Amino acid sequence: MKIRALTPLLLLFILSCAAPKKAINGKADSADAKTEKDKSSIKPYDKVITKDAKTDDGLFKVHTVKEDFFYEIPDSLFGRELLMVTRIAKTATNIGFGGGKTNTQVLRWEKKPNKVLLRVVSHQIFAADSLPIYEAVVNSNFEPVLFTFDVKALGKDSTSTVVQVNKLFESDVRPLGMPKHYRDRYKITTMDKERSYIETIKSYPLNIESRHVKTYAAKEPPSNSAVGSISVEMNNSMVLLPKEPMKRRYFDERVGWFARGQTDYGLENHESKTVKYLDRWRLEVRDEDRAAFERGELVVPKKQIVYYIDRATPVKWRKYIKQGIEDWQVAFEAAGFKDAIIAKDPPTVEEDPEWSPEDVRYSVVRYLASPIPNANGPHVSDPRSGEILESDINWYHNVMTLLRNWFFVQTAAINPDARGVAFKDEIMGRLIRFVSSHEVGHTLGLPHNMGSSVAYPVDSLRSIDFTKKYGTAPSIMDYARFNYIAQPGDGDVALMPNIGVYDKYAINWGYRPLPHLTAEEEKETLDSWILEHAADPMYRFGKQQSGGVIDPSSQTEDLGDDAVKASMYGISNLKLLVPKLIEYTREDGKNYDDLSEMYNQVVAQFNRYMGHVTANIGGVYEYYKTYDQEGAVYTHVAKDKQEESLAFLQEQLFATPEWLLDEDIFNKIQFDGSIENIRKMQERTLNDILDFGRLARIIENESINGKNSYSLLEMMEDLRKGIFEELKTAAPIDTYRRNLQRVYINRLSYLMSNEQKGRNRTKVDVNLSDIRSVARAELIALDNDIRRALGRTTDRMSKIHLLDLRERIDVILNPYAK
Repeated sequence: MKIRALTPLLLLFILSCAAPKKAINGKADSADAKTEKDKSSIKPYDKVITKDAKTDDGLFKVHTVKEDFFYEIPDSLFGRELLMVTRIAKTATNIGFGGGKTNTQVLRWEKKPNKVLLRVVSHQIFAADSLPIYEAVVNSNFEPVLFTFDVKALGKDSTSTVVQVNKLFESDVRPLGMPKHYRDRYKITTMDKERSYIETIKSYPLNIESRHVKTYAAKEPPSNSAVGSISVEMNNSMVLLPKEPMKRRYFDERVGWFARGQTDYGLENHESKTVKYLDRWRLEVRDEDRAAFERGELVVPKKQIVYYIDRATPVKWRKYIKQGIEDWQVAFEAAGFKDAIIAKDPPTVEEDPEWSPEDVRYSVVRYLASPIPNANGPHVSDPRSGEILESDINWYHNVMTLLRNWFFVQTAAINPDARGVAFKDEIMGRLIRFVSSHEVGHTLGLPHNMGSSVAYPVDSLRSIDFTKKYGTAPSIMDYARFNYIAQPGDGDVALMPNIGVYDKYAINWGYRPLPHLTAEEEKETLDSWILEHAADPMYRFGKQQSGGVIDPSSQTEDLGDDAVKASMYGISNLKLLVPKLIEYTREDGKNYDDLSEMYNQVVAQFNRYMGHVTANIGGVYEYYKTYDQEGAVYTHVAKDKQEESLAFLQEQLFATPEWLLDEDIFNKIQFDGSIENIRKMQERTLNDILDFGRLARIIENESINGKNSYSLLEMMEDLRKGIFEELKTAAPIDTYRRNLQRVYINRLSYLMSNEQKGRNRTKVDVNLSDIRSVARAELIALDNDIRRALGRTTDRMSKIHLLDLRERIDVILNPYAK
């Protein structure tokens, strides 16, 4: 084939296309002009980072020039993933307390020729990059740009880039500021830039901490309403994630664990599937110890978990907080490690002036001078793997008030050390150690295990030998506070839980290295460890319930395997305590505030017992299982247990608890209120019994189990006859019982006219269920009972009361009658 020469016309056309575009009308092309302009905006380094700059060196160099803040980002960190954790550091009044996370997201800094982008990285969906579907996952997971920055300068050696970050923190960048639920609740409209500013930005080797005050215009602020705004101090922690993510360990609901989920499109399933994996520290065996570990010898991990005690912590409490931390060593020994977790004092300012609890390399128990009666143990973890990177336990000073109140009301009847409002240091220290240990458990990855304490027979908690060996629950992560079951004369029983059988099992399950297996291959071994103890209640996990208690075996603040029996013991101790309250709280020269508080604590404890027992009525046990285990996951509470529970409530609460009506206490703490307080207690429990969700479960139980169930008709009839017992005998009805009976009719009126609200876990369309039909039938039956009793009632106030009840019932049943 011959190659023809180009014609002059064709050659001219090609050259004109290849040549640079010429200026038109004497002006440069707009794209070229923009490029030149952008280049000119990048200034020499010393013109931006002037001699007046204060520089904090760390992950990035942070430069402060007067009120301007600059990041100098090394080129090596562009493209690396960083975790941004946003917290409210200081709150406005009535917005809870500081320290809680409001947002967590992964970020990536990306460099363009003249811009720097801060992009949000999502790990919610995933596929291995070796799979064909990987490209589709990437395309459907385009990373949004959180913020853009102009390049202000290049570093001195051109291996870093300088950007100004004022606008990032001084503007309303929502992920870094007030969370949406607060914006909605307080009707926040805009952020006021004039009243918002950067407080500090500090750089550490692996993290940058930014504190900034934001002021928001709010239509319904929680405090200082005249100002019409809310000011908060936000803290943003930007933490460098490890280059190599830790090997995951997959979650199993039969062992309680904090976990995170990811939708994996690369699995060989017919649909996308969410996989969950544990939040846990990276505990690894050193290469030189691997043979010893495989022989079953305990080894020190490559990197220990270290907690520092805040310098602000009172000296007398430090050793107890440390003991609570190191109590977990015995659990890690079950996983093959010794000294896996240790507590240290931080260096003094003289020893290390750069040491800071904000440095992500240090986990710290922070002591906060706050009136909040609480402690909490949050942690920061890598969303790619679940690796816990650091944790700070917030210890609020007034948690000691909470401990004193619990210990007093739950043990003072049998425990002389609890009989007072100011405990000896060693007693308070032991309580601090208990809470310290519980909170550390959270930072290790363990959630509350509310199904733990049910493993122990109630009477075993009266045994010295049993309780000294096992404590009050198999897990310190339960809310099994103090031993309210033990009775006077039982002797030196243990009063609180320790690191228990379940805790050792869970730590072994979550932390024991299986180095020769992949995360997927580990599953078979982990499953075998669960099945080995599947029939033993000591190894059971029961989650914390919200939106109503459905499983009565997984409750907060309870002890033992029988709520009725345990509560009877508890009430016996409260009856001993009430007559002694004045003596135990007495201090010359003081008013009666402590007496009032401790009496209220008795009432609160009594209410807890009522709640524990009520949960049996319409209750459903939940015991997690997989296909290779026999038996049901969900089982209704036996009929006789439900009947026993309602009888208990009739005897202990609805029959007026006169032992709580101590006039010698009342005349020192209140000018009125005893009648209303009893009514409120009874109303609380009665409304809980007649809860839409509970009634729906009772109906379902009957439909499934027939005569073996406690039917709705049976329960409602037993409840009505107990509350209106006086109708059978025409006995006088006293003030407390009249109040209770009116409460009952009000609640039936509520059932007749309202729909289900709130976060109830059992959903029911009330209007289409049997609930209203049965409520109507009960009102009609009650009206007939009252009509028959009126002729036999001689007490005038009782007769007036019964006539009023008939009128109330008529209004409910015939709301449109004239």
